[in-house]
Amino acid sequence: MANKMKKIILFLFLFFMPLSLGAQEKSDIIFQAEVLEIVEQAENELPDGAKALQQNINLIGLNNGFEGKKVFFEGIGAYDVINKNIYQVGDKVLVVESSNDTGDRYYYITDYVRSGVLRWLFFIFAALIVLVGKWKGLRSIFSLIFTFLVIVEFIIPKILAGANPIEITILGSFLILVFVVYLTEGWNKKSHIAVSSLFLSLLTTIVISYFFVELSKLSGLSSEETAFLIGIGEANINFKGLLFSGIIIGALGVLDDVVMAQIATVEELRKANPLSDRKEIFKGAYSVGISHISSMTNTLFLAYAGASLPLLVLFSSGQSAFGSINDAINTEMIAEEIVRTLSGSIGLILSVPLSTWLAVVFLKE
Repeated sequence: MANKMKKIILFLFLFFMPLSLGAQEKSDIIFQAEVLEIVEQAENELPDGAKALQQNINLIGLNNGFEGKKVFFEGIGAYDVINKNIYQVGDKVLVVESSNDTGDRYYYITDYVRSGVLRWLFFIFAALIVLVGKWKGLRSIFSLIFTFLVIVEFIIPKILAGANPIEITILGSFLILVFVVYLTEGWNKKSHIAVSSLFLSLLTTIVISYFFVELSKLSGLSSEETAFLIGIGEANINFKGLLFSGIIIGALGVLDDVVMAQIATVEELRKANPLSDRKEIFKGAYSVGISHISSMTNTLFLAYAGASLPLLVLFSSGQSAFGSINDAINTEMIAEEIVRTLSGSIGLILSVPLSTWLAVVFLKE
């Protein structure tokens, strides 16, 4: 669930935020184009002896100042690329315009344009969630958009400005959980209990993750993306704090699901048998929570395993630089994911008795 939430936020960022590439102070410009003609297609032998199917293509620009402009992509040459797409007439592609020291301009196709398909997928998702969830489904869409706006318009700009990522993310996460809970559940005692449970569970997750990040001496610089962040922003970014921010935001999505489920379980058990005492209700709801813990913990592991599958295949192939699993988990990249997953799981586990107890004590029929 944490991984899924992160992907949804990334998608919303790309979906709603226009890429002002023309305003960037870079020599390279990215624009969309359509394939007009496959001028030549050939299987070319590369210097290492491998063979690759390559193309020379005529294109016409579609946006970013290149509307109607015809350009040429020379893809046949003595070089190889990882992305070996074979294009057809009518395909829409992303093109980079680059220039050399003498001012000559060159055009390279980097990939397909997929934004149209992704927009359709988002619209289907939104329509189904409203159709199935009715008013609550519509409110969940508003909650998702609000979450996106808090992250993009508040948390990220503050981090780029040099603010402490942990403090900003805690504040932003509290804004998110307050808005989401009260919007979807309304202003009532159930929502008050949910907000309190989420905040306490989140603080527990932060303390645990902070302790083990420090103990395992993680720097937050293991991912490839962090290399692009060096020197960006008004001040140096605190990468260790950025690691904490990722853990906090990821945990928030998982905790929200579990806490709301526990409170709803207590509410339904109380309605089903108003004569039950607190101990019986706690026992019944806690039993449901244990099942939820098992499934959610497994979901967290599978989500991270799925995202890291190419890396796991590399380790298992015996072709990596690591001689054993023990060597692999001692690398910061793997240790970071372990700390992230287990810290979130510990917070998830502790949220069940906490939210169940608060609901049993304060939620009355």
